[in-house]
Amino acid sequence: MANPLLFQPFTLRGLQVRNRLWVAPMCQYSVEERDGVPRDWHLQHIGGLARGGAGLVVVEATAVVPEGRISPEDLGIWGDEHERAFRRIVDIAHAHGARIAVQLAHAGRKASTYRAWPGLPSGTEPAESGGWEPVAPSAIPFGEGYAVPRALDAAELPALVEAFTAAAGRAVRAGFDAVEVHAAHGYLLHEFLSPLSNERTDEYGGPLEHRARLLREVVRAIRAAHPELPVLVRMSASEWTDGGFEVEEAATVAEWLAEDGADLVDVSSAGNLPVAPPAIGPSYQVALAERVGRGPLPVGAVGLITSAQQAESILVTGQADVVFLGRPLLTNPHLPLQWAAELRAPSAASLVPPQYHRARF
Repeated sequence: MANPLLFQPFTLRGLQVRNRLWVAPMCQYSVEERDGVPRDWHLQHIGGLARGGAGLVVVEATAVVPEGRISPEDLGIWGDEHERAFRRIVDIAHAHGARIAVQLAHAGRKASTYRAWPGLPSGTEPAESGGWEPVAPSAIPFGEGYAVPRALDAAELPALVEAFTAAAGRAVRAGFDAVEVHAAHGYLLHEFLSPLSNERTDEYGGPLEHRARLLREVVRAIRAAHPELPVLVRMSASEWTDGGFEVEEAATVAEWLAEDGADLVDVSSAGNLPVAPPAIGPSYQVALAERVGRGPLPVGAVGLITSAQQAESILVTGQADVVFLGRPLLTNPHLPLQWAAELRAPSAASLVPPQYHRARF
């Protein structure tokens, strides 16, 4: 292939990314000190992904306030210590030629859970072992074993917007190239978007424009504070359930987010209900990205994309503008190097660290 699109640069609000194969955020649940501060595991994990040749590495869901963590072992970015610790990780990613973003998150009713490791229980971790009371748009639990969340008062929401904005400021000072606002997978901003988890009757509930209000306020506030910062938004464009937040609504919200200053929508699905998609297979979420991508914003596709030819086809056919990989990169962090060689990309040799030049990708 003369010049595969997958390994051509992509520009996001003036930020040039070396290729269009990006690392999706993947929770590690690995802050053993339970203070949100990244340490050795995250340095090695993110550094390895950056070394592997991806264009942009998105750090996992990182809480903007302590009670916004999914589990007590999640990352955070609410204090000076977090900001300082992330600088070293950012520097490592840049040293390997990658761009790096951080996913800003609040887990909502799915906060204070046991970390998702093999052999551990699921559901809400109680206060006696380090948990806390989760919050949500409405007092509706996620499912069996999960605590009934406290419904947020409208007067509390401006402080949440400020927490996201302050976290974006910390990300900028730490050297991150971009931020991603997490509005997917059943966490707080997605909970507001979905009529299945949002039964409010105030200006943050009911019609779509009200359910999208909090997400839009977050994006507008970050954009106002940081005019040059690329802002991605991750959305679950289908809940795979009748009456849920679906792709046509997601496409409408994406149009509004373009007006608010977002730069790209990272299109995923599900997570707001304890049910699985009806049929999981190769590229099963790509059609969602394609629909959302008919609007004004570029989109990223993710979900069971496992071969170089498959990823290239998604871009060549215009179904998405970039491709995110998750679990395949846990199996092989150097997969971008392998795919660049497989597709005979002109940049293939330059992506390989000189220390690894004897390897056969």
